[in-house]
Amino acid sequence: MLSQQYQENIDTLLKKIQEAEAIVVGGAAGMTEAARLSSYKTDENFLKYFGKFADKYGIKNIFEGFYYPFSSSEERWAFLSTDIKFIYEAEAGRPYLDLVQLLQGKDYFIVTTNQDSQFSKVFPEEKVSPIQGDMRYFQCGSRCHDQVYFNKEQVENMYANIEGTRIPTELIPLCPKCGHEMEPWVRSYVFLEGTSYRNELTKYNEYLLKNKDKKVLFLELGVGTMTPMFIKEPFWNMTYSFPDAYYITINPKDAIVPQELSEKGLAIKKDIAMVLHDALKEKLKRDADIG
Repeated sequence: MLSQQYQENIDTLLKKIQEAEAIVVGGAAGMTEAARLSSYKTDENFLKYFGKFADKYGIKNIFEGFYYPFSSSEERWAFLSTDIKFIYEAEAGRPYLDLVQLLQGKDYFIVTTNQDSQFSKVFPEEKVSPIQGDMRYFQCGSRCHDQVYFNKEQVENMYANIEGTRIPTELIPLCPKCGHEMEPWVRSYVFLEGTSYRNELTKYNEYLLKNKDKKVLFLELGVGTMTPMFIKEPFWNMTYSFPDAYYITINPKDAIVPQELSEKGLAIKKDIAMVLHDALKEKLKRDADIG
């Protein structure tokens, strides 16, 4: 039996989705956590894919491994290729599949700081802007030219040839222009903010401009407080300034509605996977009753 407050939150979520003429979804690390694909835990996935790195280097999770100071490029790329292989192989998490059904038939767009391609596995690429990059692409580490490269074939080759915790030197990915070592195309001190990055921002901004005077729902999923400038704060500002906008944040830890949005916002401080699943069950029940 759902509590009255929780049921009211589910009702409001469904009502706002139904009423919205445009829905802007902002997804961050909390969605990955809700899908049980954590970058921050020593869980079953981590031990399955990265156990040998944990044993040799004491690495406790994927995030720590990404920034670990490996003593050689061969070791670093063994870890990175394992990380990206995991991203390619991971099935779409249940929260993403539930969200697809909740948004069925609606006009929507998704902006995400996640780099694990989970949104792109279930939503059309043209409706998703990964504004902090995407691990499925490489860039030149020296940013000598403006291009990113789809890396699946290279990653498969590196992963297949890992010996212990190293890849052969000849498999280290190098820039085809300058010969410098490549880097994953994700936010870092060498992140390439070139054409691909600007295209993602353009897609997002064009959607916002096209819909700013409509009934817009800003649906924030799993956005924390570490980097609020990418999704959270823009969502607040646009909800405040767009004439007919509403803001819903779902997050077990960081669901906050500013006082200025008290009449235009709702914070659901619960597990994201649970909320989306319960909302979908309620939607399907209501649809069946109507049918």
